[in-house]
Amino acid sequence: MENTAGPRSALVWDDAFLNYRFSDTHPMNPVRLKLTHRLAKTLGVLDRERLLQVKPPVATDAELATIHSIDYIAQVRAASSDANSTDPATIANIASVYEAVGLGTEDCPVFADLHESSARIAGGSLAAAKAIWSGQVDRAVNFAGGMHHAQRSMASGFCIYNDAALAVQHMLDQGAERIAYVDLDAHHGDGVEQAFVNDPRVLTISVHETGLLLFPGTGFAKDFGGPQAEGYAVNVAVPASVGDAGYLRAVHAVVPQLLRSFGPQVLVTQHGADGHRHDPLADLNLSVDGQRQLMIDASDWAEDFAGGKWLALGGGGYSPVKVVPRAWAHLIGIAADTPIPLITEIPMEWRELVSQELGLATDDVVSSMSDGVDVWWRSWEVGYDPADATDQSIMATRKAVFPMHGLDPWFD
Repeated sequence: MENTAGPRSALVWDDAFLNYRFSDTHPMNPVRLKLTHRLAKTLGVLDRERLLQVKPPVATDAELATIHSIDYIAQVRAASSDANSTDPATIANIASVYEAVGLGTEDCPVFADLHESSARIAGGSLAAAKAIWSGQVDRAVNFAGGMHHAQRSMASGFCIYNDAALAVQHMLDQGAERIAYVDLDAHHGDGVEQAFVNDPRVLTISVHETGLLLFPGTGFAKDFGGPQAEGYAVNVAVPASVGDAGYLRAVHAVVPQLLRSFGPQVLVTQHGADGHRHDPLADLNLSVDGQRQLMIDASDWAEDFAGGKWLALGGGGYSPVKVVPRAWAHLIGIAADTPIPLITEIPMEWRELVSQELGLATDDVVSSMSDGVDVWWRSWEVGYDPADATDQSIMATRKAVFPMHGLDPWFD
């Protein structure tokens, strides 16, 4: 699995990703993807000599069936067809017909291109996994991916097909023995966890806002895997408004220790941008600077624990101007070994594009790649504070899973 020639990293992109559009008012607005790609291009991080450009194929039904049930795939296809119908009765009955599989709901409305656009996102992450596992590249980014809520037979949380799980399953099918998946979205990565809950070849770690307050309401320290893989599902449920310092402390108190013990052949990370303080759907109170630090950390973990093999995905993120494009442009730059300095000013060319797309005055568009904060956190070695809610969450997770990996919850 060694890349001996050509770019070390790849970016999966096609403007056809923008077809994944539930409605004009749905939070999952594809303009966030368009603005991310254009910002990265404007900032010069799409240099083809350093970043292989991969066009995403549409995943086949056979590929989707490695994770999803055949019946569910057929339901998604049928719902897409019904959404394209000219019969008013068919359109009116969509919600009642498909609600049992999570389609036609407020979260996952049905539209005519539902199957193909969802399967293209899945195909993009599959293509990235194939490029990494074959040794064509060491790193790949599909920021349109990260649809981590989709279940085997149900759509959930804006997610139709679980591209992250498909990518992991492909590498397992090709002979991988240890894959680590680290989910840094504000919401619990429940779909990926469930896909591998009984498979000790896959270590899933999700650091998210507590399910006591946030969808999907799952992912607590006690949720540590099925009977055949106890300790291989790891959840850190941090309190709301935890901020950069608390979230980074939680991540660094759990993730690198487990990755070192597990020794993955490939690291897959999900970088939902919805933990940012401007995001309307979550409350973690992070900054772009903090999110960028997590991306740098993921890059380092891949080098230190996974032989440099890293697949990075997008995910949530519903502030399409102030947050998502900046966060994921940073992700592309880091994966391509051309990190964007925080002091970088955003070019007027991009700000004018935002003005055209969304009708905002250019002066009202974010102008810096930084939020201007000092990213700092206390390392776990400083000591455990039993009165601190974040430390309580961290310790609950460490006590639940560390001993299963031969680690000491107090000192490792």
